[in-house]
Amino acid sequence: MKLVWSPETASKAYIDTVKSCQLYHESGVAELVSAMAAGWNARFIVETWSLGGATATSVGLAVASSHTNGRHVCMVPDERSSLAYVEALEEAGMSRPEVIVGEPEEVMDRLNGIDFMVVDSQRKDFSRVLRLAKTSNRGAVLVCKNANSKSASSFKWRSVVDDGSRRLVRSVFLPVGKGLDIAHVATTSSGGISSSGKGKRRWIKHVDRQSGEEYVIRK
Repeated sequence: MKLVWSPETASKAYIDTVKSCQLYHESGVAELVSAMAAGWNARFIVETWSLGGATATSVGLAVASSHTNGRHVCMVPDERSSLAYVEALEEAGMSRPEVIVGEPEEVMDRLNGIDFMVVDSQRKDFSRVLRLAKTSNRGAVLVCKNANSKSASSFKWRSVVDDGSRRLVRSVFLPVGKGLDIAHVATTSSGGISSSGKGKRRWIKHVDRQSGEEYVIRK
């Protein structure tokens, strides 16, 4: 399986996020991320957040999940962050969000099939969270916001896929807000594709009905 882009859904989520985020007066990060999540028809959206962080992007992800009928989960480090996050989204008119409190190892072990994820590069553990993420069989889009931060200066997407279970399809850095570092990764465990990009080949035998000759094709 692979991700399939829907421009119509992306457009609807973008417009609704613009309306929902009018009070924030921030950059277009929320609108862009919302359009991406909805356009890729993300059914399981996960983000990280901690006390003091901006919530415009969270609103955008909530909007996207409403358009895809998906699940939107926020991972926070403590109860104070959880309460502040829920309050902020409810003030923005969003339905009560699903929040999970805990350390990355504990939380990620409970979240399977992620196909869209947003992490804050200002968190010191953001790269560890990405490595622990259990992406869906159809692949996933991973987004690092605030990518201009010091903690993200040495980050490389290869470090996220070096265990061989995922393959980096493409990545791009966008100078939106404080920087968005975005990657599309493919899950390789079911497809037999190694992290180096060299997939397992199969030899398929064919028989010419007229001549009776046999030949093989490497697929």
